[in-house]
Amino acid sequence: MIDDLFAEQSDTIALLPYDGDVVYFGSILNALEADHYFQALRHEIDWQPDQAVIFGKHIVTKRKVAWHADQPYQYTYSKTTKTAQPWTPSLLALKALIERHSGEYFNSCLLNLYHDGSEGMSWHSDAEKELVEQGAIASLSLGCERKFSFKHKQSKETRSVILEHGSLLIMKGQTQQHWLHQLPTTKKATQARINLTFRRIKTA
Repeated sequence: MIDDLFAEQSDTIALLPYDGDVVYFGSILNALEADHYFQALRHEIDWQPDQAVIFGKHIVTKRKVAWHADQPYQYTYSKTTKTAQPWTPSLLALKALIERHSGEYFNSCLLNLYHDGSEGMSWHSDAEKELVEQGAIASLSLGCERKFSFKHKQSKETRSVILEHGSLLIMKGQTQQHWLHQLPTTKKATQARINLTFRRIKTA
């Protein structure tokens, strides 16, 4: 499941050796619960293709996204701005569950729908000006298992984990300052994956 370095059994696994704090909780939902939320979100969310401006060119992705929050917060990344939609019942239930597990509070969630392994996310860090500095980001994975990787910005050292159906990963502290992360594409993944990243937007 996880690189050999992290093979020892534990309730939670700390993934980074330094300059950040990433904890993998494994599955926090059983198979039936994870299946239920995967299907619910697939149908109740107004999924839209993501957009980005790269080297001045407007790009529309196959990957689809949605942005939900306590208020119609605006969030800008890849030089495009999104306005948050209200929470759905499923998102509120999952938010409460993740807050209990993590001890953190979240007021927003960016959702990604990857139809198969041909869709991924290149190296980046989540350090947009709207986010609370060094605030926690909780990543819940539903659907097809996918590899998720970290790379230190200076040393180039890497760490990877396989994100299971119904699993939770928390990034916080100096992680975004010192590490990049990615969801690499792969021919091995033939099914869809939904990723929910709960965040804290600055409110004052």
